[in-house]
Amino acid sequence: MKTTRWALILALVLGLFVAACGDDEEEPASGGGAEQAADVEQFPEDTTMGKIQAAGEIKIGVKYDVPPFGFKNPQTNDIEGFDVDFGQAIADKLGVKANFIEAISDNRIPFLQDGTVDLVLSTMTINAERAQEIGFSEPYYIARGRILVPQDSDIAGIDDLAGKKVCTALGSTYEATLKEQAPDADLRLVDSYSECLELVQNGAVDAVSTDDVILTGMIIQDDTLKLTEEDPLTTEPYGAGLPKDDAEFKEFVDGVLEEYKSGGGWAEAYEKWVGQYTGEQQDPPTMTLQEAIEATS
Repeated sequence: MKTTRWALILALVLGLFVAACGDDEEEPASGGGAEQAADVEQFPEDTTMGKIQAAGEIKIGVKYDVPPFGFKNPQTNDIEGFDVDFGQAIADKLGVKANFIEAISDNRIPFLQDGTVDLVLSTMTINAERAQEIGFSEPYYIARGRILVPQDSDIAGIDDLAGKKVCTALGSTYEATLKEQAPDADLRLVDSYSECLELVQNGAVDAVSTDDVILTGMIIQDDTLKLTEEDPLTTEPYGAGLPKDDAEFKEFVDGVLEEYKSGGGWAEAYEKWVGQYTGEQQDPPTMTLQEAIEATS
């Protein structure tokens, strides 16, 4: 039987995460912050890093409803996922608490611009249009655009979406992609992907289109859903969103990312949150920021 209440669905899924990650020792809650270490570099107080250290916390915008990248665990209220683990690595490098703030697709850029958050790790695709408004780190993950449908659907790909009701998130890259590639689709824009999941489950829409890892999270929650088998619609390189023209902060975040990739943190997070569910192996991305912008232009 399909369940339309998000909390109940996610609670079932999180049994897998708890079983995989639990042990007899207490773990600090996500977002609890790192203890100050003697070897933490202290940055000049006029830099973004120094200001964050003075505040004692870094405010990071993440998704609360997109397993396995960012979601709120209904059993503990901790914020968990692939994006969250990378954010915690950044906080640890600064020796501050990680304060994870919900950032949906439509408010990620405004949150950066008005200072609600210091950076965004919210399954955000790097593209030229966004790069005019905010800064980006080097790519930390490469997703692919796909279509999700019920198992018994006759939709096989993008060409079958004409006249069909298709859900995606307001402010996502798929709003433009679907208008271009499936102009005759009946596009339904919502604030969050959890809404898309409920709509496809109750038959209010025929399909959902977004990044493959987000759709995989939906399949983990409901195995009556599937991905269509056609080639990916798009390449979606994720970057950490940063304040515009803050070169020092970008250099810092890129340095943490490089250590995260070379030191095994990226591979560990990938297997924990993605690989064990998809059965696919993936190496850390080598695409540069400029290549990412060109790939999405």
